[in-house]
Amino acid sequence: MDDLVVKVAAIESRLCAVTSAAQRDRKDVLLLAVSKTRSAESIRLVAETGIKSFGENYLQEALEKIASLQPLDLDWHFIGPIQSNKTRQISENFAWVHSVDRVKIAQRLNDQRPSHLAPLNICIQINIDDEATKSGFSTEQALPAALEIMALPNLNLRGLMAIPAARQNTEAQRLPFAQLRLLLKDINRSLDNSEKLDTLSMGMSADLEAAILEQATIVRVGTDIFGLRSTKQ
Repeated sequence: MDDLVVKVAAIESRLCAVTSAAQRDRKDVLLLAVSKTRSAESIRLVAETGIKSFGENYLQEALEKIASLQPLDLDWHFIGPIQSNKTRQISENFAWVHSVDRVKIAQRLNDQRPSHLAPLNICIQINIDDEATKSGFSTEQALPAALEIMALPNLNLRGLMAIPAARQNTEAQRLPFAQLRLLLKDINRSLDNSEKLDTLSMGMSADLEAAILEQATIVRVGTDIFGLRSTKQ
């Protein structure tokens, strides 16, 4: 527990420093603890430090932890690749989905969202560096996809998510994040005030400073909270 407290405090210190440097309010950036492959007990300990939002990549593993930790009333975000046969359980159990990379997936999440739950918060995944190994809409596809998804009544399109290729320094890291920020701005020009998107999910342990300088509103941090993870089998 002591080690987790130290790690969370170190991340908070980084977040406070960079939001101050960016002349932003610390409260405007959500720290999403990426808990894939981590135990329910580890998540419980992190939650005791005050973090309430957790990101999961693997559905079956996540469902077990969500059930186990239900009394804690945590905020669960799905951030991994989405297969069509997994959309129902994702839609039923998560508050956010960051990794929508096809309109078909959005349609299924919409159709399968239980009526007693609030609309599912959605981010469109953008393949910002046009990498063959990564999923996501191209920048040119983003606006048409956003308009289609916004028409789905059981989804609440909040913004964009990206995982850029690794870069070695903050100046270089800022470039793709700036592209995503400008893409969000361009999309918002086409929307009514009531529809404007407000979320940029970007930045992880190694590049969160660059992301926040480019207006990230959610940073996804795993290693620097939980430590190095073992390889998923």
